[in-house]
Amino acid sequence: MPEQARPVTVLYFYKTHWGSHDEFVELFERNHLPILEAGVESGRLREVKRYVPHFHGDGRSDWDVLVTITYRDWAALESGSDADIAKRLFPNQAKYHKEERRRFELLEAHWDVPLDERAD
Repeated sequence: MPEQARPVTVLYFYKTHWGSHDEFVELFERNHLPILEAGVESGRLREVKRYVPHFHGDGRSDWDVLVTITYRDWAALESGSDADIAKRLFPNQAKYHKEERRRFELLEAHWDVPLDERAD
C-alpha cells in the first residue's frame, strides 16, 4: 500500500493547569468528542481513543490527557476541517466558541505527534 494511502495515527498530548483537569475533560467530551465521533462516522477518521495516566506522579508528568486519532490517510489528516461539523452539531456557535476558548485556557501545554508506523 502506498505510504499516502495508509492510515495515519497522531498522538495529541494535553497538559492541564493544576486543578483544571476535570473541567478540561468535561469540555472536551461535550464539544470536541462529538466532532471526532462524526469524523469516524463519515470515514475520515478510523479510530479515536482517550487516555489518562492511571497513577499521578508515576513516570513523566508532562501530560495528563492523551488522545490518539487514526486518520484514514494523509489526505484526511491534511484536508480535514471540523468547522462545518461544529456548525451542524452546535447551533449555538457563540456558546460553542466560548467553551472551546475556555478549554484551551485550561491548558499549560499541548502538542501533536504524527507517527510513522515501522514495518521492521
